[in-house]
Amino acid sequence: MSVGADHEEPVLGLSTWPIERLQAFTTDAGCQQLEAVRVVAQEHAYGSDRPREVRRQWAKLSLLANRRMHGDGPGDRARAVQQDFMLRMWVIDHLGSDDKDPDWSPEKLASDTLDALALTPPHARALTSSRHELPIEQIRELRRHKNLTAHLERLINHLHPGSTRDQLLLWAETRRLLP
Repeated sequence: MSVGADHEEPVLGLSTWPIERLQAFTTDAGCQQLEAVRVVAQEHAYGSDRPREVRRQWAKLSLLANRRMHGDGPGDRARAVQQDFMLRMWVIDHLGSDDKDPDWSPEKLASDTLDALALTPPHARALTSSRHELPIEQIRELRRHKNLTAHLERLINHLHPGSTRDQLLLWAETRRLLP
């Protein structure tokens, strides 16, 4: 498999590319190539042998690739959003928050999480109580909500008291009931 402007190099070689080259490559990369960039960049972000700011740059590249590659289906969008939330949460937990950068702001992540949820906690609970009678698409929607809230217990610890935190606490309780 070759890659856009770099036809001579296989995608497998992406792990050896410097960040600047991968950033440029991401502009024209296809879905599979973006997934490879996302994974490689995330691995670099997780590497504890690098300075914190370099790891944040790699995480930012992973977010960029992830945001560019999602499909149009609800499952594709939910997967991309979940990966986005989980990486942002990891950075906040391990590299610290940064309210100057919305990707590393706990308050912004909390807001983005609430914006991504189509159901309210009471509605999700009501659906969960009758899940055995639900059509498969509603069960999938409950699973999407469970996946989109996987980071909440960690995120709540980074938030100041207030209505956003209270809403996420309700979602954390509701998440435990979701299939």
